[in-house]
Amino acid sequence: MAEPGPDEVPVGALFDTVVGQPAAVAQLRSSARRPVHAYLFHGPPGTGKRAAARAFAAALLCPDGGCGHCNTCRRALAGTHPDLVLLERTGASISVGDARDIATRAQRLPMESARQVLVVTDIHLAGSAAPALLKTVEEPPPSTVFVLIGDELPGSLVTIASRCVKVAFGPVPADAVTAWLVAQGVTEDVARSVAEVSGGRLDRARLLATDPAFTGRVALWHSVPSRLDGSGATAAILASELLASAEDALGPLRRQHEAEMASLVGQAEAVGARGVSGRKDVEDRHKREERRWRTDELRTGLATLAAAYRDRLVATTDPTPGAASPGGTADSRRLASAVDSVEQAARVLNRNPNEALLLEALLTGLSGLAD
Repeated sequence: MAEPGPDEVPVGALFDTVVGQPAAVAQLRSSARRPVHAYLFHGPPGTGKRAAARAFAAALLCPDGGCGHCNTCRRALAGTHPDLVLLERTGASISVGDARDIATRAQRLPMESARQVLVVTDIHLAGSAAPALLKTVEEPPPSTVFVLIGDELPGSLVTIASRCVKVAFGPVPADAVTAWLVAQGVTEDVARSVAEVSGGRLDRARLLATDPAFTGRVALWHSVPSRLDGSGATAAILASELLASAEDALGPLRRQHEAEMASLVGQAEAVGARGVSGRKDVEDRHKREERRWRTDELRTGLATLAAAYRDRLVATTDPTPGAASPGGTADSRRLASAVDSVEQAARVLNRNPNEALLLEALLTGLSGLAD
């Protein structure tokens, strides 16, 4: 049998770590055969963009076009190949200084392979640095390929995006999240429950699946309708419990952050450094991730609460004889209003409100539906 030509080398195995993104993987497999100078991976966080960037880089760096088993592929997938360079912002956003550093790195020659792959994360935070990045991205040296990663495509990024091949990543389907968790040893019942509230994010699903308090938090939110008794005091107590549960949910993420910092400290000590380089930037990133995690936890809780009221609404309209509640249409209207109120609170949550006031106001408004 003849050896496969350069356009026939299978690269699918490289993308096995990219979960639930068949369209993106198919596009990258095709692109790996005849790459251009810049790609923009965009979509929600936790949807596999970084894993896809490593796999795509392996296909571009491998002398066989992405065999999946050579030393080059293995190091690229592990993120340790010298011609796969991860460039991250040094502050809350990509600064002009960061953009200059990216431009300098783009001019360097590859160390081992025929090309180098520069992965720039959080490109959606380029802001005022976007113009400084534009010329570098649209006219890199022939041996440099850019992979830009962003959660969204803001207006400031339109011109840069127009110079790139765009690869879209959507939320990972719940069935794919479930299968991924089960393959990692999570029981199917837990995996399915986690997948339903993960928002299509693998990073969130992974941590929730290892959090023993997860099912208790879901039960707490689901119990809210039956615990409301019409009093403001009960609403305030419930709001306090829900906020405390959101704070408790940060435990696994904080332990992950502590382990990361301990690893960085160990690396610094191993080379005789006096401290962790960029420690404040790492700590600031951890704080941002914890704020986002807390918001996601509250959003998940509100979705659970809306589902609890929606289940009651379905029960009032169940055509089965004897299934309808005594209140009939009046109950249906009140329950539909409750679902709307919870969903409105979830939308307000995106605007960074006072969480305690938001929950107390919501629960006080829902108290009229107490059993």
